[in-house]
Amino acid sequence: MNVTEFILLGFGKLNQWKNVLFLVLLAVYIVAMAGNILILILVVVDQRLHTPMYFFLGNLSCLETCYISAIVPRVLTGLLTDEKVISFSGCFAQFFFFGYLMATECYLLAAMSYDRYLAICKPLHYATSMNARMCVQLAASAWINGLIATLILFGFMLQLTYCGANEIDHYFCDSVPLIKLSCSDTNLVKLMSFILAFVFTFPPFLLTVTSYVYIITTILRIPSTTGRKKAFSTCSSHLIVVSMFYGAIVIVYMLPKTETLSELNKVLSLLYTVLPPIANPLIYSLRNKEVKDAIGKVLRKFLISQGIQRVL
Repeated sequence: MNVTEFILLGFGKLNQWKNVLFLVLLAVYIVAMAGNILILILVVVDQRLHTPMYFFLGNLSCLETCYISAIVPRVLTGLLTDEKVISFSGCFAQFFFFGYLMATECYLLAAMSYDRYLAICKPLHYATSMNARMCVQLAASAWINGLIATLILFGFMLQLTYCGANEIDHYFCDSVPLIKLSCSDTNLVKLMSFILAFVFTFPPFLLTVTSYVYIITTILRIPSTTGRKKAFSTCSSHLIVVSMFYGAIVIVYMLPKTETLSELNKVLSLLYTVLPPIANPLIYSLRNKEVKDAIGKVLRKFLISQGIQRVL
């Protein structure tokens, strides 16, 4: 009999803290959504943020809004109602959107790294190299490449059959536990998963690392301390975001998949499913003067409009 639904076991032993987890994740979700939507609005309405760097940041904020929404609402529902059942189609839909957005983020971060490389290492050619057309092409390539990679893996995953166990030892539908549950031969899917990871995610990771090697080398060659600080400030926010994103992925996927470490894997997976969407707007808003100025401008306009309405 084919499986028609799955049971998400959630956080396992940590479920005894479900009320605390619910409140923490709810707060994180609200802050992440508000922060990313705010940045997206600022990038659209503020003329000073109509630059390549903030164009990519707007794309990243849009992605993060969808990214966290693909995971957290379902987790919150499970913690609040103890509802662990998810339909077969719902589970695969969650896996698809999570995989798509995660792959796309790799490319967007690479595009942002390349933008910072041109700005710092090739400043005289920056305006001509990173023009509007190039920005649109890089952003479109990120969304399209992420989609292609995910569609290929998704197609192979749909070929698997599920006829026995249906308990997923996780709080969302990831590829690893889904492959583990299949009662058919999974060697081809595992091979394709490795190939796709190498072909589609390794190049943007390599581009990101290479860009920052050149950036750091160029910054260290700047003779004045003030010049080095100014150059580093233009890429420090993005470097923090990149380090957090890839660091979390490496930690989670390099850990042995053993029963004793399963609970630790779930907690650490929060580092790349929940942390980036809330950290990105906070880091960029706190460390970037342009974003802080834009927020102040919007707040002043809002307060002035409220004052006028009260007078009227």
